[in-house]
Amino acid sequence: MRRDNLTWESEFVLLGLSSDRQTQAGLSVLFAAAYLLTLLGNGLIILLIGLDAQLHLPMYFFLCNLSVVDICYTSSGVPQMLVHFLLEKKTISFTRCGTQLFFSLALGGTEFLLLAAMAYGRYMAVCAPLCSIAVVSWLIGLVSSVVETVVMMYLPTRGYMC
Repeated sequence: MRRDNLTWESEFVLLGLSSDRQTQAGLSVLFAAAYLLTLLGNGLIILLIGLDAQLHLPMYFFLCNLSVVDICYTSSGVPQMLVHFLLEKKTISFTRCGTQLFFSLALGGTEFLLLAAMAYGRYMAVCAPLCSIAVVSWLIGLVSSVVETVVMMYLPTRGYMC
């Protein structure tokens, strides 16, 4: 099958979950409340681990890193989504979409790797902080997201995607 229409698009139109304004407003409030709870909960975890010297253990080191990654991960997409719930013109530029994709993949991958490092640390009952695994988790998450973002940016935006 031939692809005759290979035009370049500079922005994407986001369809959303509903076209009803009342439903959009309700969803906006619901997602804003969930986002606020995520920020407050993870911020509280970071604060408590930083304040209490008894919590300066490897498990809590990773938990603090996981909270930071979780705050950054949710902040990479949710604010944009909340804005689009309230706007009439629901578009996102190609560059902004690529940037959001990069950060979402980088932080999501880092979160998975930190969880794996925490599980490994718990399994091995390590007494010293596994700082090297945390740094490697961050680096692997960033490198894999760069590769995935570059591949995604070269996919066609119109026509058949086979």
